[in-house]
Amino acid sequence: MENFKNQIDELGNLIDSKLEKAYGQAVESATGKADEMLKGEIKNLTETFNARMDEMETARKKQFEASQPKSFKSSLIEVVKGGALDSMIKGQSNGAAFEIKADMTTGADFTGEVIAADRVAGIKFDPTRSLHIRSIIPVGSTSSDVVRFVKESGYSDGSAAKAEGTTLAQSDFDLTATDANVQKIGAYFRISEEMLADTPALASYISVRAAEKLMAQEDDQILNGNGTSPNLSGIITDAADFAAGSFADGIESANNFDVLVVALNQLALSEYQANYIVLNPSDFHQILLLKDTQNNYLKDQVYAGLQPSFMGVPVIVNTAIAAGTFLAGNFAQGSQLWTRDNLAVTFHREDGTNVRDGFVTVRVQERVALTNYLPNAFVNGSFATAKAALETP
Repeated sequence: MENFKNQIDELGNLIDSKLEKAYGQAVESATGKADEMLKGEIKNLTETFNARMDEMETARKKQFEASQPKSFKSSLIEVVKGGALDSMIKGQSNGAAFEIKADMTTGADFTGEVIAADRVAGIKFDPTRSLHIRSIIPVGSTSSDVVRFVKESGYSDGSAAKAEGTTLAQSDFDLTATDANVQKIGAYFRISEEMLADTPALASYISVRAAEKLMAQEDDQILNGNGTSPNLSGIITDAADFAAGSFADGIESANNFDVLVVALNQLALSEYQANYIVLNPSDFHQILLLKDTQNNYLKDQVYAGLQPSFMGVPVIVNTAIAAGTFLAGNFAQGSQLWTRDNLAVTFHREDGTNVRDGFVTVRVQERVALTNYLPNAFVNGSFATAKAALETP
């Protein structure tokens, strides 16, 4: 561009010298007219100048409006059209003056992406759950569509101290075979081949994002599935309901922390030691705001370490459980997730009219079963209902 500018400057200087020569001839001539050949040279040089300026404007992609500052070329054309140059050649004027303004801005003089933007790699999206419910229960694999386990459904205990020579009391029990059916969880996308090929990192974005969304649905099934096919039978669905027991109507101004303590007691009475409490973030942080009669936070007495824990039981803070509810239990003993087909994201061109239409079908899917071995290993309930049961009348 600098070399091009130098060429324009040289051409302008040449025009100036020709104009001066024409003026001198006009003064010396009796008729006051310049040499016709010289006038022709000036005309040719002016046309060349105009053409070169057109090239320069095209290269720089300028678009000037009438109200914007004028370029050298446009100003020169106005002078020529106005007759000032012709008057000078004829000796009627000894100069032709015009103003050149070249103030420039990116908004006025740049069209399109003249200045390249820095592009950040990848696709940004809100985070998903940092922990999924399958992380806190045992996970196994199955090669069948049904997982069957045998469960004690009744026990009559006749164990008792007996004197010598007396007959022992009889005990008996009932066993029940229980089935958990493998169920499918999945979704699909239909994406054009062009979209998939031309969008950077789209395939990896789908693989990560779709898988996380499916895992969120798995969380809901593990906790809340109603047991009617194709749903799993969730832990909360099968768990023991909160029971106030001996604490009923006995706690003044009962709060959410009181409810959790009674729930842990209920598990202990069934010989279970809770290893997790699952709470919605809103309920967890509400408990952290509880204060005693001296306005001191209760959290200073019950919350310890980087991993939140109440009464020594780790707390899982997770949006998978609905606000206003709780679940406490021994997740290692009480339940197990079984995978028939692991979660997979697959891309298919041979689906429907994909080949003819130029589309790709993306499927995300898994097949799993959930066995809730011991419902009494869990206690669930509503904070509002539980507090009402504990509250002193």
